[in-house]
Parts: sequence; structure tokens; C-alpha cells
Amino acid sequence: MWCHRLSHLQSKLQNLLRGGVTYWTFQQPSFKSLFPLAIQWHHTASKSLNCNWQQHEDHFELQYANTVMRFDYVWLRDHCRSASCYNSKTHQRSLDTASVDLCIKPKTIRLDETTLFFTWPDGHVTKYDLDWLVRNSYEGQKQKVIQPRILWNAEIYQQAQVPSVDFQSFLETNEGLKNFLQNFLLYGIAFVENVPPTQEHTEKLAERISLIRETIYGRMWYFTSDFSRGDTAYTKLALDRHTDTTYFQEPCGIQVFHCLKHEGTGGRTLLVDGFYAAEQVLQKAPEEFELLTKVPLKHEYIENVGECHNHMIGVGPVLNIYPWNKELYLIRYNNYDRAVINTVPYDVVHRWYTAHRTLTIELRRPENEFWVKLKPGRVLFIDNWRVLHGRESFTGYRQLCGCYLTRDDVLNTARLLGLQA
Repeated sequence: MWCHRLSHLQSKLQNLLRGGVTYWTFQQPSFKSLFPLAIQWHHTASKSLNCNWQQHEDHFELQYANTVMRFDYVWLRDHCRSASCYNSKTHQRSLDTASVDLCIKPKTIRLDETTLFFTWPDGHVTKYDLDWLVRNSYEGQKQKVIQPRILWNAEIYQQAQVPSVDFQSFLETNEGLKNFLQNFLLYGIAFVENVPPTQEHTEKLAERISLIRETIYGRMWYFTSDFSRGDTAYTKLALDRHTDTTYFQEPCGIQVFHCLKHEGTGGRTLLVDGFYAAEQVLQKAPEEFELLTKVPLKHEYIENVGECHNHMIGVGPVLNIYPWNKELYLIRYNNYDRAVINTVPYDVVHRWYTAHRTLTIELRRPENEFWVKLKPGRVLFIDNWRVLHGRESFTGYRQLCGCYLTRDDVLNTARLLGLQA
């Protein structure tokens, strides 16, 4: 009779719990097993707080701030911010993650005002502020943009009338530096005016916001059209739009250009917002956008000129996105340096060529081209992960200097100034 009653109750609970709510397996006829905590919803409502939470067999579910969040129990234990688990002075984890039982479940859960308390089997208590959980949940991050941007074509950028920053203001004031970085983060390009036309002053300018990234081209590079390196950039020829150092495993983040002298004609710099073009592909051909984020390509740089002997290979898709929110963060586009495509089968290759053509058409639309004449005293910073650059052919003698900056350090400077980056 008891077994029949137990079977009946278990059947009713199974019907009730359909739709993803799990439950403890019945091992013996006890009150606790017949009425598991996993099916109890807890509700808190007030003028300032509307919160619901539920303890499932393998995760914790929270409804708060118009967001439904789900947390794995190991995650909740691993991210404990108590003094024994987290060093608040160094902002580093003290807890040994490998010591956490992968089958751990809290013994009790309670909500006090806006703080959740989890008591674990060993008696340790973890507490979380509700807003902290919203900010750090997967569901919260899916809705969050890592870096706000303004996508542009030539008309949009020109109408924005983005101001340049004066050299002295850039060097001497945090306000000038912050204004510059805000423009750079939003548009992917920014200018500094009235810079003395020397390599030394250009270097001083660059060091204001970042460590200079030394590469096979040196720390600060200085070049003319003497073909002193095995690269088309060291000629007078036109260069189509591209991003630099695609043949590095991590392409250089920021590029600095300063034209020190030009005695001739032509040589305008071409700038194209690669993210704007990619957004057009996403809207018109989403399946092609997705393919460009998935097919890994090799880019290669082989140099044997004078004392310079290099063979660099970088691998990655044309478009790189964060997997949780699909935000584009890097475009790797350089038709000069793209190596043999031998990483995918032939049928995927043909679809990739179609997708690449769609993106190239967008990148080459005249309305997307912003042309600017570099001149002595005007320094251009380019986000090499976003904005493609090129140039028209030129005549005469032309001197340029510049460098690459480490992306991490530029973003670090921006964050320290209170910018989202």
C-alpha cells in the first residue's frame, strides 16, 4: 500500500516538474524525499525589490532585474568572495578550484534584503549581492556590450566632426588624453595635432598611452619608398585596404602614423571601418557573416632582404566574435598576406570565397572610403583590429615614422580614466 502511494506521488511530482526542473531521486519513503526543496519557489516583493529564486537539483535559478539567470553550484562555490576564498587586496582567487566537489549543492539558501546566502555542506557560507550576480551572470553578459562603438562610413564620420586633440593637451592633461581615447574607442581612429615632426616626439606621444610593441620591424619604424624591407609598404605603389600583421598570432592592436615630410603628389591615406562593412554583411547575408567567423585562415610573411630574414605565420578567421554575445572584436583582412587556403574542404572553400566577396564588396564601396592627407604635425592612431587602411600611389620623397602599440595597455589606460573598454 505504501509503495503504491509512493509511486502515485512520484508520478504526480514528475508531471509537475516537467519543463526542465529536476528533482532528487527517491531512495526511501521519507518526508524529505517526497517534498524536495527543488520544487519550491521563493518570492520576495517590495517597492524596491522583486526577486524570485528556485533551487534545482543541478543549478540555482534567479529571477531579478528583469533577467532570468541560472548558476551552476560549482560556479557559485568557486566565485565566493569571502576572506578565505578571495584576496580583496590583490583581487585574486585564493580558493583552490580543484578542491571543490563537482557534485556540491548548498545545504541552505536564504535571501536577506539584497544579499543571497549559500551555506555549503562543510558549513562555509558564501554571500552574493543580487546586482553582482546580474552583472556577472552569463545571461547578463549576453546583453552587455564589451566596447561601445559608433560604426561609420565616410559621410557619418565627416558629419560627426570628431575633434582632434592638441599635442600639449594630450601629453599634459588627463582631460585631453581622455577625450582622445574616447574618440578612438568609439570610431577606431583619432588624430593628434601640432606634433613636432620628429621621430622622437612621435615616440613620446605613443608612450603616453601605451608600451610600444617591438616587432620584426623594430620598436619605432621609419621608412621611405626605398624598398629596404620586403614589403609593398616600402614602395610608391598604391596599397589596397587591409589590416596589418595578419601573419602574427595576435595582430598588432594599434598603429601610429606620422608623415614627417612629403615633397611630391598623391599619397593620401585610405581608412575604412571594417566593422561597419561587416555589419552590412550581417544584415544582408547572416550565413556568410557566420562562415567568416568560423573558417580559420593562414596569413604568411616571408622576408629575405639584406639582414632581414623572417617567416611569420598567423592563423585565424577573417571576423572574430565573442561567442557569448556575438560582438565583433577583430577583423583580419589582408589579401596581400593571405596564405594558401588548406584548412577546410573544397565545398567550404567555395562558400568562403562567396562570403569573402560579399565582405570585399562592402569594404570597397566608395561611400565607405574616408580619405585623409597625412601631413607633418598630424599624427594618426588606427585601431588595427577594426579599421582597414591603404594609400594611393605617390610621387616624390616621402618620410613616415610610426609604431605599433600593445592593445592591452591602451585599453588599460582608457579604463583607468573611467572609460568602458
